[in-house]
Amino acid sequence: MPVLTRLIPSPLVVDIRPGALDDLAGVLADQRISQSGRLAVAISDGSGARLRRRLAPSLPGADWFEVGGGTIDDAVRLADGMKSGRYDAVVGLGGGKVIDCAKFAAARVGLPMVAVATNLSHDGICSPVSILDNDAGRGSYGVPTPIALVVDLAVIREAPIRFVRSGIGDAVSNISAVADWELAHRVNGEKVDGLAAALARQAGEAVLRHPGGCGDDGFLTVLTEGLVLSGLAMTIAGHTRPSSGACHEISHALDLLYPRRAASHGEQVGIGAAFATYLRGDHEGALLMAGTLRRHGLPVVAREIGFGDDEFVRAVEFAPQTRPGRFTVLEHLDLSAAQAGEAYAEYVAAVAG
Repeated sequence: MPVLTRLIPSPLVVDIRPGALDDLAGVLADQRISQSGRLAVAISDGSGARLRRRLAPSLPGADWFEVGGGTIDDAVRLADGMKSGRYDAVVGLGGGKVIDCAKFAAARVGLPMVAVATNLSHDGICSPVSILDNDAGRGSYGVPTPIALVVDLAVIREAPIRFVRSGIGDAVSNISAVADWELAHRVNGEKVDGLAAALARQAGEAVLRHPGGCGDDGFLTVLTEGLVLSGLAMTIAGHTRPSSGACHEISHALDLLYPRRAASHGEQVGIGAAFATYLRGDHEGALLMAGTLRRHGLPVVAREIGFGDDEFVRAVEFAPQTRPGRFTVLEHLDLSAAQAGEAYAEYVAAVAG
């Protein structure tokens, strides 16, 4: 009999609401996650340390591990510290760096991982990828999708608003990434997974068109759900294509060329997405995207994150080298420095008008 469906790894629990953290112990007590209550909890020395004092009484079987940063060495040290604990699961409690380290460490020691996000800076909260700094810059490492995700909107509100804005940029950039994927299909015949593309695109569109703002629970819920769907889209596709196109190539180029001056990931991919959309000839879509970013307080041109026009154009030229083999509008147009500069000047004039 033919197989009529496919199995998609996805979290057992997705809890997004104010007060969700109060029920974390109940989520972790699910026998599919932890039968004995033996947990390894990774935290930062900031928000994670404060939340430890709040949560420790309800998690008596947990051991707590501080994560120093977001490097591959930090993740390996975390994994090494967990090896002798006979834990049921790993909990990543914190921002993107902590969650990425916890995902990598959990994969290394063969344990399920629960993501408890304290900010919404990017779609890594539920993705099958850990982004970690290494000696060569920054690398993407494949890991299993978290077995559960808990996001307490009351905690999200306590984080600096720049984290929410960064998540907005990352979610909206899905629209450009999927358009690049479809371009690669038309030009080179690259296979597009329709379900992954649909999830990623609708995640971006929901955030793009939601009328609420960064302080609204309704909008924060849609943003969190969008970031979750982005992660699931990558899980379904088996790679980052649904959420990473020219927008991310440009951001990676800025990170590599100007490592001490890079802005937040979401700010960079937001600008990259709007510019890439303009390059594809969708000027109306680029203006809509730029307008939404600006409404939420995000930058829409390079000088708003501290880069000159020439520096941004250099990053656009360099961007295809950051993802060899990936085909986007940048590889398709193969712009010279002069052409990239002219296109960017036209974009800046359009979004400023």
